[in-house]
Amino acid sequence: MNAAPDYRLQRNAFGRLELTAADGQTHLGVVPVRAFPITAADDGIGLVDPHGHELAWIERLSDLPDAMRSLVEDELARREFMPEISRIVSVSSFATPSTWQVETDRGASTLVLKGEEDIRRLHPPALLIADSHGIHFLIRDRYALDQHSRRILDRFL
Repeated sequence: MNAAPDYRLQRNAFGRLELTAADGQTHLGVVPVRAFPITAADDGIGLVDPHGHELAWIERLSDLPDAMRSLVEDELARREFMPEISRIVSVSSFATPSTWQVETDRGASTLVLKGEEDIRRLHPPALLIADSHGIHFLIRDRYALDQHSRRILDRFL
């Protein structure tokens, strides 16, 4: 573990994160933001103020003291909602828009794919699918999906 950071991070009475810098200045409404949320989720996390200005940089989440790391992880979990698709059960049509029935790490779900452009290729073999409501679904490894799911997915790629 590296040396303790030169700032203090805590929750205020309203449940929001606040950062107290080494100079004693307190910043309210601090938000952790991952630099690489898919490929390096625990590396490179910025702590930013409500206006998006970076206040501190966390090289590795594991470098933080346990209490501070827990605060950052909790806040990231609240902020980020990205179900991971484990299986594509069915699609209403191979033309878009189409309704997909999927199984995710958070249970069964339905998403509406507006167009093929809403399937983004990330660092191979990952894909990010944006549904019509703006929710992003992750497929971490499209080759790890079952044959039925891969066959459906291939029709849209």
